[in-house]
Amino acid sequence: MARAATPATARLLRAALLFLLLVATGRRAAGAPVVTELRCRCLQTLQGIHFKNIQSVKVTPPGPHCGQTEVVATLKTVQEVCLNPEAPMVKKIINKMLNKDSSS
Repeated sequence: MARAATPATARLLRAALLFLLLVATGRRAAGAPVVTELRCRCLQTLQGIHFKNIQSVKVTPPGPHCGQTEVVATLKTVQEVCLNPEAPMVKKIINKMLNKDSSS
């Protein structure tokens, strides 16, 4: 027959659970990077943009936050736009940016 937990036992169980949560959270914070957004950032994408308007490009591979590759270009006007990673023009832009970074 199951018996009810005493108040002392219940407090001990709560304390143990809290301790385990703190340890698990601390380990995650010290290890792998924490994802700040748990959704895709690019809901709409452009097929391309003129290379001279781009300041930088960030490519984010698929992960727990989003199942698709995301390409975010920061323009010289500081505006950010999402680009379609499958578009031929975007592939050229990425290659050009990679070659520009490696030649510096």
